[in-house]
Amino acid sequence: MTPAAVPIVYLVDDEDVVRDALAWLLRSRRLLSEGHASAEAFEAMLDALPPAVRAEWPRAPSCLLLDVRMPGTSGLALFERLVERGLTDRLPVIFLTGHGDVPTAVAAVKRGAFDFVEKPFSDNALVDRVEQALAASAAAIAARARQRAVADAVAELTERERDVMRLVVAGRPNKLIADALDISVRTVEVHRARVFEKMRVKSAVELANLLRDHGLAPEPGAH
Repeated sequence: MTPAAVPIVYLVDDEDVVRDALAWLLRSRRLLSEGHASAEAFEAMLDALPPAVRAEWPRAPSCLLLDVRMPGTSGLALFERLVERGLTDRLPVIFLTGHGDVPTAVAAVKRGAFDFVEKPFSDNALVDRVEQALAASAAAIAARARQRAVADAVAELTERERDVMRLVVAGRPNKLIADALDISVRTVEVHRARVFEKMRVKSAVELANLLRDHGLAPEPGAH
């Protein structure tokens, strides 16, 4: 496993003893962690990343254990900012709550938080949820990478290949594509084969499904 792929759990809690206890607990299950004493410190870490790195962060499976009540920016406010940054799929958030914060945590789960765990919590139950959150993060990161690969493949198509692709996806046979684009059937066949090769598919149905699944269905083109 490369260093970039090593999972990490971010701990944001204003109490040193809590962060230390969580870090020890995670180490006991061979999980790395990084602690921050405030929401502001965590955001400062994000903002300090170079823009190109920040745009792709996190690239390794990650999750955030976040205290609801903290001096300064609350855990809930930080969560809302992470939602705005579009990070909560790749960085699932598990809230750590006191009894009085449960309604707030439930509302956050409805907004997309991964879960909440009420203090005092069961060590094993908490780490089990962390591992599930890391698995969800890994799946989201992989899906993003697949989407990026498909988008890059589409970007590499020539304008004519895109024209052919639109009509192939629309279900047009080669003869009608040739008529619509005023080219020969043989030329359509060549472009079609190149599109399939570049997009790594073997059929028009597979191509259409690939584009649809990644939100890249081509705009209607020439008819």
